[in-house]
Amino acid sequence: MEGRRRVLTLLLCLALPLVARAGEPLTWLVRDLPPLTIETGPRAGEGAVDRVLPLLMQALPDHAHSVVRVNRARALQMLQEPALSCDPELLWTADRSQTAVYSIPMFATLTNGLIIRHQDRHGFNGFMHHGALDLPALLASPNIKVGRVAERSYGGAIDRVLADAPPAAINAHHGNDAVASLLQMQQRGRLDGVLGYWPEVLYLAPQEQIAGEDLEFLPILGVPRYQNVYVACTNTVQGRAVIQRLNQLLATLRTTTLPGYYAEWLDPASRADYLRDAQRFFTEAAMR
Repeated sequence: MEGRRRVLTLLLCLALPLVARAGEPLTWLVRDLPPLTIETGPRAGEGAVDRVLPLLMQALPDHAHSVVRVNRARALQMLQEPALSCDPELLWTADRSQTAVYSIPMFATLTNGLIIRHQDRHGFNGFMHHGALDLPALLASPNIKVGRVAERSYGGAIDRVLADAPPAAINAHHGNDAVASLLQMQQRGRLDGVLGYWPEVLYLAPQEQIAGEDLEFLPILGVPRYQNVYVACTNTVQGRAVIQRLNQLLATLRTTTLPGYYAEWLDPASRADYLRDAQRFFTEAAMR
C-alpha cells in the first residue's frame, strides 16, 4: 500500500507542471499547402509554415495548443466560431477581415498564376501581353474551362476577375487534395488551365506522375509578383490579444528567419530575387 502511495505521489508531481502549463485552448488551422504546409509526401512537416508554427506556439506559453488539418472552407468557418482558433497561412481579403483579426504581414510568397500544359501554349498566345496573361479576356472567350480551389483566395486582383467571370468558365473543386485533382483533370483534357502557386504545383506534379517540364506558369496581367501571408485569429478579445503578442515576434522573424524558410523551395534564380526583395520590403516596412 505504501509503495502504491509513493507511485501515485510521484505521478501527481510529474503531472503538476503539465497542469500549470495548461491554459486556454488555441487551435491552429492548417491544410496541405506545399511548400507552406506539407501533411504527407516528400519532406512532410518541413514546409515554411510547418517550421515557423512551433515558434508561434512558443510565443504563447499560456495557451494549450493543438493543430487540426481542415480544408479552406472549414478553416474559414472555424474562424467565425467563438472558440479561439488561428490560421497561420491566410491571405487578407475584405470579407475575411470582417470576421477574423489579422497580424502584420508574416512573409511574402510568389503570387498565383495560371498553370497550363506546355503543349497547349499556342492557344494562350493571343491572350498574352508583355509576358502576362489577360485573364478576364481568357475567361470571356468561348469553350474555356479553368480550375480553381473552392473558397481559396488567389489575391484581390484575381478574386475580382473570378467573381465577374462566366460561371461556365470556372470549375471550383472542393476537398483536401483539390490542386492535385485539378492537375489530373487538366491532364485528361477536361481543363485548359489551373489557377495556383507555381512552387505548390511543382511539388505536387511528380506525385501525380506529371513532369514539371511539361507544365508552364503564366503570370496574370496586373497582379504583383508577391503577396503577403498573415496569421489570422478569431476576432474575439482572446484572438486580438494573441495577434498583439505574435506581431512582436513576426516583426523580427519576417526579416530574419521566415524568408529563408520559403526561399528553400524556389529555383535558384527566383530564390536570389526573392530574398533580396523580401529583405528590402520588410526592412522598409519596419522603418515606417
